[in-house]
Amino acid sequence: MAVVDVLNVTGDKVSQAELADDIFNVAVKGSVLHEVVKMQLAGRRAGTASVKNRSDITGSTKKLYRQKGTGNARSGSVKSPLRRGGGVTFGPQPKSWAFKVPKKVRRLALKMALSSRFQAEDLMVVNTIDLAEVKTQAVVKVLADLKIENALIVTDAEDIKLELSARNIKGIKVIRTEGLNVYDILKYKKLLLLETSIKGIEGRLSA
Repeated sequence: MAVVDVLNVTGDKVSQAELADDIFNVAVKGSVLHEVVKMQLAGRRAGTASVKNRSDITGSTKKLYRQKGTGNARSGSVKSPLRRGGGVTFGPQPKSWAFKVPKKVRRLALKMALSSRFQAEDLMVVNTIDLAEVKTQAVVKVLADLKIENALIVTDAEDIKLELSARNIKGIKVIRTEGLNVYDILKYKKLLLLETSIKGIEGRLSA
């Protein structure tokens, strides 16, 4: 079992916690992480880019001028893509960019992301962050004591005071164990786990 120090909010060591090797200390493959991050980002794309093609343009279907004798091209419609205000040829249409990777691969990638943070010594565990009220400065002080500027904070359950207090701090995000994902783990420089969240992560990934 991997072991990590458990700190209090002032940065002092209070105990140690054991981390499951099959979750927090597996071999990391960049190709697996890349595929899952691509899947997450593709799913976020709106896919709403759209143009009007020839059939979508409102306009008369009357021939603009006679076929012969004018010296102009043989134009037949004001909706032609060749004319200003006409339809667009082969332009983008609404679509979904989302794709799926196997569930086993997604789970493996999450383990690899957690392991990459542990192996790089960018994973920290605190026993608790207990706020008396919603106050941003209280969280700023905790982060300063822990010497953290950019981090993903993982809680085991809903913590409204912490979530609201941290939401305006640049470079900080609070997420619950059920929402933990590869992209956010890799995006932030530090992974800060509340001690109670470790069992939730292991329970989610041990199945």
